[in-house]
Amino acid sequence: MTYIGIDLGTSSIKAVLVDGRQNVLATAVRDLTVDRPALLWSEQNPADWISAALAALHGLRDASPEAFRRCAGIGLSGQMHGAVLLDERDRPLRPCMLWNDGRAAAECTEIEAAEPDSREITGNIAMPGFTAPKLLWVRRHEPDIFQQTRRVLLPKAYLRLALTGEAIEDMSDASGTLWLDVGRRDWSDRMLDATGLDRSFMPELVEGSQPAGRMRAELSRELGFDAPPLFAGGGGDNAAGAVGLGAVAPGTSFLSLGTSGVLWRTTERFEPRADSAVHAFCHALPNRWHQMSVHLSAAASLSWWASVSGQAEIALLGELGQLTERPSSVLFTPYLSGERTPYNDPQMRGGFARLGYETDRKAMTQAVLEGVAFAFREGKNALEADALPIAEAMVIGGGSRSDLWLSILADVLDMPLSRYRQAETGAAFGAARLARLACSGEDPEAVCTPPSGDVDIFAPRAARAAAYSERYEIWRRATEVSRSLC
Repeated sequence: MTYIGIDLGTSSIKAVLVDGRQNVLATAVRDLTVDRPALLWSEQNPADWISAALAALHGLRDASPEAFRRCAGIGLSGQMHGAVLLDERDRPLRPCMLWNDGRAAAECTEIEAAEPDSREITGNIAMPGFTAPKLLWVRRHEPDIFQQTRRVLLPKAYLRLALTGEAIEDMSDASGTLWLDVGRRDWSDRMLDATGLDRSFMPELVEGSQPAGRMRAELSRELGFDAPPLFAGGGGDNAAGAVGLGAVAPGTSFLSLGTSGVLWRTTERFEPRADSAVHAFCHALPNRWHQMSVHLSAAASLSWWASVSGQAEIALLGELGQLTERPSSVLFTPYLSGERTPYNDPQMRGGFARLGYETDRKAMTQAVLEGVAFAFREGKNALEADALPIAEAMVIGGGSRSDLWLSILADVLDMPLSRYRQAETGAAFGAARLARLACSGEDPEAVCTPPSGDVDIFAPRAARAAAYSERYEIWRRATEVSRSLC
């Protein structure tokens, strides 16, 4: 049997076809675009997800038709927090407000006032990117749409609804709505009431490794499967990435250098750290949780700089070479759409500092890479406060293809980073593993093993780590300026 993993990301949909030995037989990627019609807004059309997912499935079929035909299960991974509002016929009422949409800051205060135990129930500060504040924003600014809303789904749950007809969500993705009692792994009636909703608006909850619908028969025939594949609950993008990396035992960590940035640690129980803007969510596997520092602009910062400078990202990185001798003379704060950990401030904005006539493009590119690394260091500090240190981490995400960036990160974080070739497919591979577990009922520990094979180790260099530690303190002052100018 074979299994498919589909990762509904922000910039693209990625799909992988995996065999019973966990070999990746085929991959497919289809791009997505983000609309920003107003300041702090970030939206996508849910119909684009469906067309891109179907195109990716066709790509897998064309690449490996026999293995595709035998697919037994499909797992979904997805960008978290998005609000898909559906009417009584499950039709979207408006574009989806995405995870990095920052318009609902005032509504966060309203939610925590309406439910004073919000942080204890959910394990998190109310943040504009979460789903629940978005619904309050819609109720206030688009009351007609709120009145028509009969169901609220996250992005991957909407994709599942389109492919299976079932409204089902997994625990890890549901953790980012601000409606889940994360410790109990169930919807919180108190949090729903704080936003004028009840359980009738919510999808069914399952664990990420449990069955969660089967592909609609007519669609299965159209795509050419032998039988309609079983869907797994799946996971939020980072939880699925953790499954793909084998980060399932307490204490295991990874760093995701994607559009956004995440430093993850698996925990054996619910351990909220809300006051430092650390996320405490359910894992995609039963009886496991995790903590994350989250940074809204990671590899997106380099993409932005490439667009502004009129150069391709690969060309900008090529100008710097494989290693840098010292920190850049320029500072960059990567708050292009606000920041979560440790500030929880959607109004923060980034910028360059310490520019001079001698500043060139290379210095500014290096500053972008370093600014993102310094943001990760702030997140690492928040995770380690009054807790065990993070000694090492695996890395995934598009930015991790850069040896230079990983070297800088290892020096700034002062810890070794491991990049596995097997882990390049990231969350989509983890989703395929969840599909296998849903079909087979195997022990997750036996399936969700760490990567093997080729590995690149990026170890910190003492002199560079010391230099970056000094530069980090200067960078933090630039961060305070960014906050004061909001």
